[in-house]
Amino acid sequence: MREILAHVPFRGTIRERSVEPYVRLLKALRYRRRVRGVLLDISSGGGESIASMDFYLAVRRLNELKPVYASIGSMGASGAYLAALGARRIFAYPESTVGSIGVIMPHVAVRELLRRLGISVELVHAGRHKDAYQGYRPLTEEERAKLQAIAEEGYDLFVRLVAEARKRPVEEIRALATGEFWTGAQALKLGLVDQLGDRELALEELARLTGVPSRKAVRVGPPRTLLDRMLTGSASDVGGGLAGRLHDAVEDSILDLGGPGLLR
Repeated sequence: MREILAHVPFRGTIRERSVEPYVRLLKALRYRRRVRGVLLDISSGGGESIASMDFYLAVRRLNELKPVYASIGSMGASGAYLAALGARRIFAYPESTVGSIGVIMPHVAVRELLRRLGISVELVHAGRHKDAYQGYRPLTEEERAKLQAIAEEGYDLFVRLVAEARKRPVEEIRALATGEFWTGAQALKLGLVDQLGDRELALEELARLTGVPSRKAVRVGPPRTLLDRMLTGSASDVGGGLAGRLHDAVEDSILDLGGPGLLR
């Protein structure tokens, strides 16, 4: 049986639609006897809270059975940093963006803009707060306090997970969990990553741990759906690829602001 290392790259915003295939892939890698170790090659600014937690749990569960090393590319922030915490060791470039430990719940109210445009919107609803999070009107103080409490709850969990993974006191991590980010070099000094270096170095270290040569690394990813192939196009289909990337960029920038959602 030829043993290999799996190189799993992830790029882009962490959302349910983008993460679910990776969760399935990481679960499958648990039971692939040929796979002795996994390199999670991640570059992302984070995204949805639940999707980030699913990603983290999938990495952690895999790491419990075989070693997973995480290599942060240009950015490992918020939910992407949470995902990397599930690995046994975290690498980052000196110039990587690391951290942004915190949560945010965006609420965009467009009522005034629509009024100026002469557009009238009527929301027929049952339930006192049912219209609160539709992105139409500003929040009341009561509604704002409710969202703040939810954000604080998610924040506390995030802090505890970082403290547990980095083997640090919760209050030490809380002092760092201001939502700001650091370079990889600063993150190393703060104890948020384990080593500076590129993904090739991380792969070499994983090879040293597992005894499988780094040249035996195989790049793996979830199978692409027909719709995904149609949207993104092939390498030679510049127009289709650009259209798909623009579509994703617009969708990811909005991040479903029409309703409440905890973002990491």
